[in-house]
Amino acid sequence: MRGALIVGLAIAIAGMQGSAPPYSTHRSGDVVRLQDARTKTIVSIVPSVGNIAFEMTVKGQNILYWPYASLGEFKAHPGLSGIPFLGPWIDRLDEQAFFANGRRRAFDMQLGNVRGDMPSHGFVTTTDRWSVVEAKADTDGAWVTSRLEFYRQPTWMKQWPFAHTIEITHRLRDGVLEVETVIVNMSAEPMPIAIGFHPYFQLTDSPRDEWTLSVGARTHWLLTSNKVPTGETEPIERFFPTPHAAALSDYGLDDVFTDLVRDSQGRATVAVSGKSQRLEIGLGPNYRAVTIWSPKDRPFICVEPTAGIINALNLAARGLYKELQSVPPGGTWRERFWVKATGY
Repeated sequence: MRGALIVGLAIAIAGMQGSAPPYSTHRSGDVVRLQDARTKTIVSIVPSVGNIAFEMTVKGQNILYWPYASLGEFKAHPGLSGIPFLGPWIDRLDEQAFFANGRRRAFDMQLGNVRGDMPSHGFVTTTDRWSVVEAKADTDGAWVTSRLEFYRQPTWMKQWPFAHTIEITHRLRDGVLEVETVIVNMSAEPMPIAIGFHPYFQLTDSPRDEWTLSVGARTHWLLTSNKVPTGETEPIERFFPTPHAAALSDYGLDDVFTDLVRDSQGRATVAVSGKSQRLEIGLGPNYRAVTIWSPKDRPFICVEPTAGIINALNLAARGLYKELQSVPPGGTWRERFWVKATGY
């Protein structure tokens, strides 16, 4: 009887363990880690440095380019790597000012948070002002939500006079990373949306020049020598004769694509493939453009989900860009992108 009871208890424990959810969330110092034990995927985010996801390991291999020996080295000299958020605008502007609601708004260059003749990447990329709102796991995934209260920073408001908040949720489910961004406009005027992300991806089964690129888009934008769209476009086939199987060895890329090809859920896809590994980056419908940056001499490819094209704020004011989004006073902008890795 006692032996049968012990056997029964062991079976019950084994059954409980077998049905245990595969997801977990852990906090260690500045880092939040999301884990999917079934697919052996771990996503690591550091909210205190721009809320950047700096690792997404699949069976021990990091699909994100992050050229640092330690988190301490990264925090001491943070640079663009992993999955940084860019705001209030992405990439380059063609002057030290932007247009919104029919007005030209010049930057105060003396503040030092906006730099260069062509201000680039906004000024919140590595900020330590993010706060973790929630970090949890359940039977459906593991996630962390962080919040940036932009309106609390006077020097930010001086440059971008639209009070707003940003919440970003990194969610891991079935081995897929979902990144959702929610922006609430607290100001009395419509706020233009020109944000995006600048993910750095890598494959580990082959060098960069052996990767193949698939771009689900119809239109390629022509650029000036300063890599700013001219307002002119061409069919993607003029640039990529085979847009679903472009050999990366033939291209050094810093290019903008729109008219994204959507599935029944409104999702567009850009994919990078190596010998067996493949990354698919899915973009929700409010990501109207994708910038792809992959210099020939660097071991990464950046597939950037963006709300609009490079210099969208200023090109829209000139009538050269028609898809600039904005949020009304009290309104909310929301969108997601996804990263899926296979072949590992």
